[in-house]
Amino acid sequence: MVKGLPAVLIEAFSAAPLGGNGAAVVQLATAPPAHWMQSVAGRLQQSETAFLLPWQGAWALRWFTPCQEVPLCGHATLAAILALGFWQRLPGDGCTTFLTRSGPLSVRCLREVSPESAAQPALAQIELPSHSLEPLEAPQDVVALLQRRHPQGLERFWQSSLGYQVGLLSPSAPLAQWHGCAAELEGPARRGLVLMQALPPGPEARAEVAGMGADYQLRFFAPGLGIDEDAVTGSAHALVAPYWLKLLEKPRVVGWQCSDRPGGMVCEAVSSGMIRLSGSGHLLWEGTFWAEPEDGWAPGEALADWRLACGL
Repeated sequence: MVKGLPAVLIEAFSAAPLGGNGAAVVQLATAPPAHWMQSVAGRLQQSETAFLLPWQGAWALRWFTPCQEVPLCGHATLAAILALGFWQRLPGDGCTTFLTRSGPLSVRCLREVSPESAAQPALAQIELPSHSLEPLEAPQDVVALLQRRHPQGLERFWQSSLGYQVGLLSPSAPLAQWHGCAAELEGPARRGLVLMQALPPGPEARAEVAGMGADYQLRFFAPGLGIDEDAVTGSAHALVAPYWLKLLEKPRVVGWQCSDRPGGMVCEAVSSGMIRLSGSGHLLWEGTFWAEPEDGWAPGEALADWRLACGL
């Protein structure tokens, strides 16, 4: 008999409905095989689908784009903790730990989402690792792509162990108006290209998060991951936040993502060396996922894969 699995779609890092970045979250009872989760993610067609498996008082968490598993995803992590709050699967303090490919991640739900309060955004904090940025000579195809859009081109360029490349643009570059970059990317930049720039202080920086004006904004293109452009990318902000924290000499900075579905978050460093991202999210839909792995799958092999993937 098929047993339905609870599933929701959360719009992460958005203060209003129909914004931010959507992530499906599926609550599991047993460990399914990776190819089944990949099929589900391909069917749901979100930038990431998160799968939660209860494990010894915590939760194992894995993320899948429509075409592959990824080692880290910020917005789907925020969606996962908000989903657990909605399902009332969290302790009284709203805190738990996600066991992931990127190690244990501390998360906390500050205000739960519920059908009765659906008009109000839920709030959560997640802590993500911040991979180091290493200076890199910008590939000529990236340089040419950006110069076609803005004659001043790049100010700085880096690579990271996360696999993303990062370019710093002049504050005058019209980043919010740039579309179609993904189709022109080649080589390693296809796995993840972050383009960012400083925002002016004061009222000119109209984008706000939690009543604070944004300090910087970025866009993220990753056609190699099956995502032409990710709407709001927590892992990208965790990657670049240390640069902005140091440059601006602030205890916390506000990052904005000026995509077609914009959103943002508050970023601060914590003593563990992680970056804490604070943001809001909305429940778009809830339901039951009526599908199971096909006959013949080996539960023992699937559990061994989960143990290896999440360090269980």
